[in-house]
Amino acid sequence: MNQSFLLENIAGKNILVVDDDPRNMFAIVSYLESINLKVYSSESGFKAIEILGETEIDIILMDMMMPEMDGYETIRKIKENPKTENIPVISVTAKAMKGDREKCLEAGASEYVSKPVDLQELLKKMIMLLE
Repeated sequence: MNQSFLLENIAGKNILVVDDDPRNMFAIVSYLESINLKVYSSESGFKAIEILGETEIDIILMDMMMPEMDGYETIRKIKENPKTENIPVISVTAKAMKGDREKCLEAGASEYVSKPVDLQELLKKMIMLLE
């Protein structure tokens, strides 16, 4: 299947990007908006939970290292809520050490990408989870 066909399948989906680093947020949000996705953004786990209570989200991209409530705790809270437990989460982290991927998946993430983010790899994982 070609990429334009796959992009048509996910166009208009609601994506929540959670990252406390404005540079990462800008890069990811700009890319996702350029391929016709509706993007909501949050700089904290607390705000992400709030957005999920107000908006129907199709997939979440979660930074794992944030102050106050980190990505691990935020994912656990999302998965504990019956209204949000089935939303796929891709953990996005600068930690690429042995065991980090497993730790993200144990917290409830569906997939994992490391920073700096390869946008094509991220897109492939998003398409796989949204189909």
